[in-house]
Amino acid sequence: MIQGPLAGRYSAVAAMVMLALIPYLALSAALGPLTPIISQQLHMSAQTFSLGTGLANAAYALGTVLAVQFAQHYPQRRMLLGYAVLLVIGSVLTASATNAGMFITGHIIQGLCTSLLLIAAVPPLAIGYPANKLRDTAVIMNMCIFGAVALGPLIGGVQAQSLAWRPLFWIVVGVAVLALILVILTFEDSPAANPDSPRDLPAIALASVGCVAAFFGASELTSHALLNVETIVPLLGGLALIIALVVYQCLAKRPLLTIKMMITSSIPVAGIVVALFAAAASISATALTVGVLESRYSPLHIGLLYLPELAGAVLSAIALGLVVRKRAMHYLPLVGMIMLAAGIVVFRISVPSSQAMTLLGSGLTGIGLGATVAPALFVAGFSLPAANLQRVFAIVELFRAVAAFMVAPIFFHFAAATGGGLDAGTAIALWVGLALALGGAIIGVVIYIVSGARPQAPDLDRFLAGIEPAWESPPLFAKLRRSEPETKIPAFAGALTESDY
Repeated sequence: MIQGPLAGRYSAVAAMVMLALIPYLALSAALGPLTPIISQQLHMSAQTFSLGTGLANAAYALGTVLAVQFAQHYPQRRMLLGYAVLLVIGSVLTASATNAGMFITGHIIQGLCTSLLLIAAVPPLAIGYPANKLRDTAVIMNMCIFGAVALGPLIGGVQAQSLAWRPLFWIVVGVAVLALILVILTFEDSPAANPDSPRDLPAIALASVGCVAAFFGASELTSHALLNVETIVPLLGGLALIIALVVYQCLAKRPLLTIKMMITSSIPVAGIVVALFAAAASISATALTVGVLESRYSPLHIGLLYLPELAGAVLSAIALGLVVRKRAMHYLPLVGMIMLAAGIVVFRISVPSSQAMTLLGSGLTGIGLGATVAPALFVAGFSLPAANLQRVFAIVELFRAVAAFMVAPIFFHFAAATGGGLDAGTAIALWVGLALALGGAIIGVVIYIVSGARPQAPDLDRFLAGIEPAWESPPLFAKLRRSEPETKIPAFAGALTESDY
């Protein structure tokens, strides 16, 4: 077996994961203040730029499904090497772009490769090492996704203040090259997970067309009304295809994704609901409130006002590490939703918020977002055998990408189209965000109650053995089923075996 000199070393593999995930996620949050500069220099209209970012986000969502399919039929570490090479190529294209086509193509490759790397690299980091390393993995996962996103506005503000964008993108190239070097150094060849499994081309087709259509429709809101044919048809059609993907995977005999296992078990459903509602609610809390401040402060000033969001993400990552092996793991997403709702309330007191209230609101939303999505992902993952963790991550990230990246243009369009102006529209959107945060928390609690689920400390040794979940998850709505009100089934019943995986 071919091995790199750092193969099997947790710190090196963890560093590789961080360097692979941070560039695109940080860029996604940093592009706001840089959009006018990039558009002017590359001669792009606002609609063209919006289309490019929308397609990049669609590629990110699609990559979660492709990564699972590729892992079944091809050696995963070799694929990981290919993903890293493509990430470098995409990053070089964006940094050296001389026209809109180069920039958009490179950014799409960045989005696709980031999700491919996430699904291919993070689950092995979580289950390939002893249980005492899982705490570090949880912290890394949280910081890679939400720490990078929280740092984005400041990074973008610094670059916008200097009226430049290429230095940031060349730094991203350097980070991607470092990630590639670490992929090579930690290389540990291994066979495909299940070469005999069917190639689920219908699932890939539904995910591809659905994601591209939905994100295309959302991006068209930059220059079209919501009910215009160019917008509403691809938007609703894409969402319909994503729903069709879920239904198809539930009915398939040998599905690519473990959707049926997740939506028939109470704890994974609660985790997915919290992750989706938190991702959607956070858009109104951060992106829209940044928008109303753009005419009042410089990009750098705004980035500094939202710096507490990074501190909040750090605190929530530490909290996740502390509770990942405890019963309190179940309560952390609920606390996160409450903190997210509190942050939205602070922003809603006055639109636009004062500097002091913006600092407070961004800190609360940073804690809230970091304490919801990643913990909810692990809560869902622990409810199935470890062999399914890659598929669980793929499902949650697919849904989260749709909820976060696609909802943002809709919220922006709604806020701008409101008769009272952007401030009034943002105030209304904040009420919607508050309802989403509180509604997600309430639905999650109700699912636990009506299903008879109870907070449990995860048995990580049993989980990492690969054949059983870390805890028992009752069937969804078990207490409402009169025929067997007290019956509980292990979450691993009907799960894919290691050979299937």
